[in-house]
Amino acid sequence: MKLIKSIIRPNKVDEVKDALTKLNISGMTVTEVRGHGRQKGHTAIYRGKEYNVSLLPKMEVEVVVADDLVDEAIKAIIQAARTGEIGDGRVFVIPVSHSYKIRTGEQEHG
Repeated sequence: MKLIKSIIRPNKVDEVKDALTKLNISGMTVTEVRGHGRQKGHTAIYRGKEYNVSLLPKMEVEVVVADDLVDEAIKAIIQAARTGEIGDGRVFVIPVSHSYKIRTGEQEHG
């Protein structure tokens, strides 16, 4: 099993969710986050004063998938989240050795 952690634009969450649903990947965690990469933020004006916004709003989408679905899931996320502009985000893949269902205590091995 792998944990796929994606940092994407907020307006791309539904497209990514739909793309993963088409692969029968239904369990996911979506979190509002802030950050920057090469995009480095932007300048904004508030009450007549200019200031730098260095941490931009992003969404983090996390899914755990079986090893045989990892490549398809990554491709689906990238295609759904891409605009072609700086700030589209990143995808990280992290090994999962095992997980537990809280209700039953049942263990799943990666």
